[in-house]
Amino acid sequence: MRRFRARFVESVGGTLEGVIPAKLLLHWVVEEAGRFRDRIYSPLTTLVLFIEQVLSADHSCMDAVARGVSARVGLGQAPCSLNSGPYCKARARLPLGLIQRLGREVAERVCVQQPRAWRWRGREVKLVDGTTVSMPDTPANQACFPQIHEQRAGLGFPLARMVAIVSLSCGAVLEWGIAPCEGKQTGETALLWQLAQKLCRGDVVIADRCYSGYFMIAWLMRQGVDVVMRQHARRHTDFRRGLALGTRDHLVRWVRPQRPDWMDEATYRSMPEMLKMRESRVGGWTLVSSLIDAKHVAKQELLELYRSRWQVELDLCAIKTVMQMDILRCKSPPMVEKEIAAHLLAYNLVRSVMAKAAHLAGVLVRQLSFKGALQLLRAFEQNLRHSPRAHLSVRHAHLLAGIAQMKVPYRPWRVEPRAVKRRPKPYLRLNEPREIARDRLLKRQQRYMAAFLR
Repeated sequence: MRRFRARFVESVGGTLEGVIPAKLLLHWVVEEAGRFRDRIYSPLTTLVLFIEQVLSADHSCMDAVARGVSARVGLGQAPCSLNSGPYCKARARLPLGLIQRLGREVAERVCVQQPRAWRWRGREVKLVDGTTVSMPDTPANQACFPQIHEQRAGLGFPLARMVAIVSLSCGAVLEWGIAPCEGKQTGETALLWQLAQKLCRGDVVIADRCYSGYFMIAWLMRQGVDVVMRQHARRHTDFRRGLALGTRDHLVRWVRPQRPDWMDEATYRSMPEMLKMRESRVGGWTLVSSLIDAKHVAKQELLELYRSRWQVELDLCAIKTVMQMDILRCKSPPMVEKEIAAHLLAYNLVRSVMAKAAHLAGVLVRQLSFKGALQLLRAFEQNLRHSPRAHLSVRHAHLLAGIAQMKVPYRPWRVEPRAVKRRPKPYLRLNEPREIARDRLLKRQQRYMAAFLR
């Protein structure tokens, strides 16, 4: 564990420390895993290898086993077998609650320990967005995360929907929820209803227009959370009504709509009959917000807040593309949830290193490149793993200084077409289940061989 902590700059004194608390971690392992045998792949060893597996470029179980053998040899222990079976069984035994608990704890500690200047007016701004990930086409995955109904059976892949709450200031994933892409109560708003209870009073939530329904905003405001969102596509905005705050900026009262089918009567009665909301037309968008004091928060500041919503798109892209979480590898639903949780835990660990580097360099975390930080961590991995304790501080300083230099260029008005220039290879599309296509090719091959032997 000391060698793993050294990789994430956990042994140097200073601010933003204690992201991986060793004593608490051992206590959590005992709480979540219960009593376990002392074996090669203990829960803590398996967890460390799992995190290193999702951080590596290879992502295979064989690579994780090889890392485990290398670590044992480096500690003077006898090497174990290179068979990946015991490691896969150890991952299956690893409690999901332990991975989720550690991922949320790392994110919370980074947020709590970050400088106040990183926040917006001292308040924590949280970004909300959803995405989907695919996984191997197995019967178990199809039963839990069915493919979209437009695809024929045997031609699609299971899909899972994920909604994440991300900190704007440090980029850590604070909360997340997973559901199928098909069925009732599986949409992004339904997942946010489950996660909304984890928000804190005083937070500011920025989200897209699909979350700006009356009941969602009322629920958030009742918890003391302010919102900045785009106007819902089904709601009409008339700036001739309400209390004018400026040009195309006014206060209006939203009337509670009729009870939807998915909401019970008790919850509906607890919702306020009216909401006082601010509607502003700025930057080509109609924004709705609960920050109704125009003297305290100008209309242009609302625009800058909403523009920062794009950061959650970049964060999810980094998790899915840079960390390769867009196509999962596990073949059962419990392991799919563990794989997602391990990716998010690893992502938060990288963000914790970036936060420390940014604080020491006097820059913002959002100015640093996540991909550049991950590349440096991969490059320094073996260096830090086998470093003597006396040289560890100097090597940590070099790592943090390198991450602080990986700045993203400031391009506020950059636009790119959402199109791909590179053409796909001219392969035919698979329009039938693979087993049927394989049997047909095998029969054709047998006919050719029989004709050749005549």
